[in-house]
Amino acid sequence: MDRSSSITKKTDGDENERNIVITAEQEEANNNDAGSIEKTFEGTEVPPWQKQLTVRALVVSFVLGILFTFIVMKLNLTTGIIPSLNVSAGLLGFFFVKTWSKFLEKSGLLKQPFTRQENTVIQTCVVATSGIAFSGGFGSYLFGMSEVIAKQSTEANDSQNVKNPSLSWMIGFLFVVSYLGLFSVVPLRKIMIIDFKLIYPSGTATAHLINSFHTPQGAKLAKKQVRTLGKFFSFSFVWAFFQWFFTATEACGFNNFPTFGLKAYENRFYFDFSATYLINISLLIGSVLSWGIMWPLIKERKGDWYSSELKSDSLHGLQGYKVFIAIAMILGDGLYNFIKVLAHKLYGLYNQFQEKNKRLDLSASTYTPALSYDDKKRTQLFLKDQIPTWIAVSSYIAIAVISSATLPHIFRPLKWYYIIVIYIFAPALAFCNAYGCGLTDWSLASTYGKLAIFVIGAWAGGSHGGVLAGLAACGVMMNIVSTASDLTQDFKTGYMTLASPRSMFVSQIIGTAMGCVISPCVFWLFYKAFPDIGLSGSQYKAPYALVYRNMAILGVEGFSALPDHCLTLCYVFFIAAVVINGVRDAVGVKWARFIPLPMAIAIPFYLGGYFTIDMCVGSLILFVWEKIDKAKADAFGPAVASGLICGDGIWALPNSVLALAGVKAPICMKFLSRKDNARVDAFLGS
Repeated sequence: MDRSSSITKKTDGDENERNIVITAEQEEANNNDAGSIEKTFEGTEVPPWQKQLTVRALVVSFVLGILFTFIVMKLNLTTGIIPSLNVSAGLLGFFFVKTWSKFLEKSGLLKQPFTRQENTVIQTCVVATSGIAFSGGFGSYLFGMSEVIAKQSTEANDSQNVKNPSLSWMIGFLFVVSYLGLFSVVPLRKIMIIDFKLIYPSGTATAHLINSFHTPQGAKLAKKQVRTLGKFFSFSFVWAFFQWFFTATEACGFNNFPTFGLKAYENRFYFDFSATYLINISLLIGSVLSWGIMWPLIKERKGDWYSSELKSDSLHGLQGYKVFIAIAMILGDGLYNFIKVLAHKLYGLYNQFQEKNKRLDLSASTYTPALSYDDKKRTQLFLKDQIPTWIAVSSYIAIAVISSATLPHIFRPLKWYYIIVIYIFAPALAFCNAYGCGLTDWSLASTYGKLAIFVIGAWAGGSHGGVLAGLAACGVMMNIVSTASDLTQDFKTGYMTLASPRSMFVSQIIGTAMGCVISPCVFWLFYKAFPDIGLSGSQYKAPYALVYRNMAILGVEGFSALPDHCLTLCYVFFIAAVVINGVRDAVGVKWARFIPLPMAIAIPFYLGGYFTIDMCVGSLILFVWEKIDKAKADAFGPAVASGLICGDGIWALPNSVLALAGVKAPICMKFLSRKDNARVDAFLGS
């Protein structure tokens, strides 16, 4: 009797607890409904997934895909720093289709109105297309295989470790490796978006932006933003065109202006009048530390630390310190963030399962948390158009088999069993990257790629083409984990705009196919138009190509490739990167913004300080703008930045065409010291 009574009391207590929880959650859901986004669109019909994939959406995506591929490629080959282009893609997609729709509406030919779902499809397709320009490695691992980059290293530059670019094999390579990441995460979409409710900050921000475009007030703001973007696009393009007239030969023009004097110019400190960059002061600290202090001091040790007879680009000389110390900081930063994100993932998974167990304890299986109106509608539509798991699994296996058979014919040192090992671990790593991206908005694709460089490169060995095998393995891994995180970001955007998962998946596949053709063609245009591409002093020096190749050399040959005392300095900067990151996390967000980022510090170690000046000028302008009118700066700052980046990036297309046609600039603007100028005048006068 007592036992029965005690059981009854326990059950009653659980029921009360469950009722309290549900009531609290229901109240919260009701409060959320007051600011519901979906109620704003309640009268708007959501088209079926087939009608979200319109011809006009794909045409606009193709045009914008080419535009953004040029922008990403130019940035890849100059600094290697790629900003997020999601906002620009969403904004320009809205503008083009809205203009198209208005024209058809006036002519009476409009059959289907422009919806936010179609806008989301465009944004997804454009980002997938331009994303291949990054994950394809045209400024890193893929170009690092070339003879141009190999000649800058004295080690492992034999034929079995070199693969020169060619349109045929680049397109084939991208097609066989770019789809595996998409199919690897499709079965996990519900877990990521519905069950775990991961944030995916970029995907969520893009969704809010697209939703706002399709409200009356948001459409007005979008129109103003597009007008602002257009103005600064035109300015940036015209300014780049004007600068071209003064670049008749190498080291001519405004981008070689010795702003702080000729001595500073020799150490790569100058303002290059580029309208592209807008970022923080960490890069400036890195350039001052390296080119202002360290490299001049190490240069004084010439003949002691390294031979005075070495060429300036030898990895056993000053160039080796520049490259390997930068690599040490990049690896230290990558390792720290990898461990941090991994710990965050494990902790997040633990909390998810703990929460799930609590709910199961509260009610055997009838307990379901109250959802807001938005979440109910979004979940209902997200689960409506399922992508069968068997299709994803069978497609992954089929592509993996084709890829394992094909890649060894493209890269001889990359054996089929290396590829199979990568594909066995790839789904787990793709999940880790997608999950971590959902928590922190950080994609660690390049970190996983570097891991593949060291593992496969060391496995293959230097005498069996280990450098080429490591770089190719990096490409396989980067493409898988990068596309996996991109797709889950897009699923989150689609979830919040009521776009069907099927339309998102199909648009990602179409965008990836476009990128596999467009990106190699754009790179080929740069490669043929500029003979000095990849060289240290050229306009398109592709800095990360040499960095990735030297990582592969380090993985194969070990520390024997380093000059004297370089290993000690590498240890110091590796540890410094870890410590600085630890301090940033320890002090909290409020104070962390005053502590520089190790990755950003490392970038100018090899490149120089010229682009960091541009970035600091851009940051200063934005800072002053925010102080004067924060609301306007927040609304139009991204549009201004996008316009400047797009205008400068698109100039690369006509510039390449002029170079291919043999048209050279009519004027060379150079800067000489007073003594050199006197010598030139005397020579010309004789």
